[in-house]
Amino acid sequence: MTSLNGKVALITGAASGLGKAIAELYAKNGASVAIADINQQAADAVAAEINAAGGKAIGIAMDVTSEDAVNAGTDKVVAAFGHLDVLISNAGVQIINPIEQFAFADWKKMLAIHLDGGFLTTKAALKHMYKSDGTGKSRGGIVIYMGSVHSHEASKLKSAYVTAKHGLLGLARTLAKEGAPNNVRSHVICPGFVRTPLVEKQIPEQAKELGITEDEVIRNVMLKDTVDGVFTTVEDIAQTALYLATFPSAALTGQSIVVSHGWFMQ
Repeated sequence: MTSLNGKVALITGAASGLGKAIAELYAKNGASVAIADINQQAADAVAAEINAAGGKAIGIAMDVTSEDAVNAGTDKVVAAFGHLDVLISNAGVQIINPIEQFAFADWKKMLAIHLDGGFLTTKAALKHMYKSDGTGKSRGGIVIYMGSVHSHEASKLKSAYVTAKHGLLGLARTLAKEGAPNNVRSHVICPGFVRTPLVEKQIPEQAKELGITEDEVIRNVMLKDTVDGVFTTVEDIAQTALYLATFPSAALTGQSIVVSHGWFMQ
């Protein structure tokens, strides 16, 4: 595994959960990290924690559904650190409802955050990744999208989420082909259920919607198809993101990496 020393990473939705764990691990492995989040105060707090631990980080306010906000935030990262090597498109939310009750406004919100956000942050990052490194070659970079097992499998009540996460596969695979001449690689990490605040919120919601207990949601919905009945951890996902960012060649690009305790096997 090569080092992240000298690399710069922009991570969206990084004030908590998976994004925060990735940012912390990247910083420990030598990267300068930009904590991008719609909550500026929370982003600044995470950056302060990383800096206090000896890393290098800044907080960036970013609404990933706004092209102006994404472009401005990405440019701030490059102004602060000089370049951009890794984009982690991680910002996401969850709204559950059966299709016939799913509000169109909620559908549009879900696709805007996950799919529009992935596209806008990619477009902004490529402006910097495609730049010359001074030798006539493009600087290049790595773009990692946070997908889900739901990039491959459907679940009840999650039509918008499943649709958005499937869409990220297409974006990543297209970028792998388009970005190759400019030394840009892409991947989708597809976690199983990770007990982040996003998942904690789903447990009572699904219990109410399905008419079962919260324990039954965990045992019979979230973990029933794993091989060991165990939640995937934020550390599992962070380590996967580190591996993909440090893989030394384009032998690994355009891939969907499922991290789910065997829930889905490709």
